[in-house]
Amino acid sequence: MTDPTADETPPARIAYLNEPQRDLAAWVRYFSHAEIPIMATTAAAIEELRAREDEVDAKMLGSVVESDPFMTIKVMADVAARRRPGDITETETVTTSLVMTGVAPFFRNFGAQPTVEDQLADQPKALDGLMALLQRTQRAAHFAMAFAVHRGDTDASVIYQAAILHDFAEMLMWCHAPTFQLEIISMQQANPTLRTAALQRFVYNIDLDDLRQALMKVWHMPSLLVRICDGKHPDHPSVRNVVLASRLARHIMQGWDNAAVPDDVNDIAKLLNAPPRVVLSFLHKVDQPPQ
Repeated sequence: MTDPTADETPPARIAYLNEPQRDLAAWVRYFSHAEIPIMATTAAAIEELRAREDEVDAKMLGSVVESDPFMTIKVMADVAARRRPGDITETETVTTSLVMTGVAPFFRNFGAQPTVEDQLADQPKALDGLMALLQRTQRAAHFAMAFAVHRGDTDASVIYQAAILHDFAEMLMWCHAPTFQLEIISMQQANPTLRTAALQRFVYNIDLDDLRQALMKVWHMPSLLVRICDGKHPDHPSVRNVVLASRLARHIMQGWDNAAVPDDVNDIAKLLNAPPRVVLSFLHKVDQPPQ
């Protein structure tokens, strides 16, 4: 992952991928060195805080960073890369990572950031697709935190972060391979019975969940976060928490009348040990926008 610089000149737009990489190892090599843009709102908020650095603390920075999956990955990868050999303590959340780093070093390490809006300026449909995915991710994280709090899970903050990063590999594809992502959307529109994961494997030669997990390991993400992100082991309650929150958020993007929602509610009811009727009411309350 390219280190950010303090250069104020907007970076040249990254060339899009025209061919898929050969296999998972090739995809990991590509993204290990690729620039990762962040949301324009995040970039603007960081610059606003930079202007009053003396008033800023880790919690203020964390609230900006942790809502953006791209910046979350960049911060945690940066902290992991600076960890000294022999350090046994991992910073498991954005805020603890920023406490470890310090405010002043954060602003030194992260100059003006490239944005996804600039990256996809000539791909408005792809930008719309990415924004929809980011909105879905925010809803999933909101559900995941609510489930974790209800369950009294002591790792609630890590679960929230895992939900934020659940679809991170797909977000990278929107930024670096937008034509492939639009191709997947087109195929789904032509045949709604086609599953997203199957189409992604067909187009990219890999499972995007495998790419997410591989990149998190390459970037030395905290082991607890990596485990909770691993949806292929859903028997653990924390993992299932994230999987069900992400699944529900995906299904309700077109409305709560989606045919898959009743199954989601039943599975969430088992996780929360509550009647489905009560859980459905709870989910609607959780999904209400803040006043």
